[in-house]
Amino acid sequence: MLNESAASDMRLNLSRIEQAKRSLSPAFSDTPQYVCLALSRELDCEVTLKIETCNPIRCFKGRGAEIAIRRAIEEGHRSFVCASAGNLGQGVAFCSRRSGFPAVVVAARAAERSKLHRIAEIGAELILVDGDIEIARRRAIEIAAGRGSYLIEDSENIGTCEGAGTIALELLVEPEKQLDGVLVALGGGAMATGIGAVFKARSPETKVVCVQPKGAPAMTLSLRAGEVVTTESTETIADGVAGRFPIAEVLWDLQEVVDDALLVREESIVEAMRLLYRHSGLIVEPSAALGIAAVLENPDIFRGKKIATIICGANLAIRKFENWVHGKNGIGQ
Repeated sequence: MLNESAASDMRLNLSRIEQAKRSLSPAFSDTPQYVCLALSRELDCEVTLKIETCNPIRCFKGRGAEIAIRRAIEEGHRSFVCASAGNLGQGVAFCSRRSGFPAVVVAARAAERSKLHRIAEIGAELILVDGDIEIARRRAIEIAAGRGSYLIEDSENIGTCEGAGTIALELLVEPEKQLDGVLVALGGGAMATGIGAVFKARSPETKVVCVQPKGAPAMTLSLRAGEVVTTESTETIADGVAGRFPIAEVLWDLQEVVDDALLVREESIVEAMRLLYRHSGLIVEPSAALGIAAVLENPDIFRGKKIATIICGANLAIRKFENWVHGKNGIGQ
């Protein structure tokens, strides 16, 4: 683990993650996973891709949203609020609609338009604010308190973490192909804590490696420091992981299950998107390419290893994808 002094009692519970897997709807569970031979040759290591984009919202967030909402309904809640950069909002919108209850999603006005469009299209009430995801979070807290709705705070809500942890249970269905490492995009920490908790319990030899952009490093800096470190701003095309204020409880969980955290350059993220498109035919958003970007920047660490990375989202404007992958207008255009 990154910090040996971390508390020994985690919020996450393996039996609850296993129960979440049993109850998860077919829309989000048992997603494709396979060794991509062409990408493995390119990167000189065996690369298993776990594809979390073949579902109604094209990202992994449906797993956690479904578990969080199901548990909240069991407790008697009948309306939901969340702040989102786009993907969690789609998950909450989809799962609340299917449950027959209303949802409000608060997002930054500058968030990816295609994600905002989908949230509204699914049927949630969409409220836009000036500023970034941190401003949206503050507004979501106010709305939840004012309306008496259940607040789903990504990563802080344990259901979002344990729902994401079901990904790891699926990666471990073939124990004879034990992984040397699993690379997980790191934003608020829901996916990393969930996946990390399962691997530490079921396959402790597998290294859990988180990856963030250098332009949005708050959680990685916090892991390295052993305390919450905030940043004034973010500057990355990977909007899905661009948080500035890590949640302390999530940080403590991460310290228990993460072996390393790497920061990658924007150029590497774009090159990883290109490689995923060229060798696997996948159109991915920048956050989903972070694991491959880490291999590109650290070839000596991963050479000859068996690794998996989570292709966690594909919600982006096709124009942006084409510009990045084909190098028309450079990064950030």
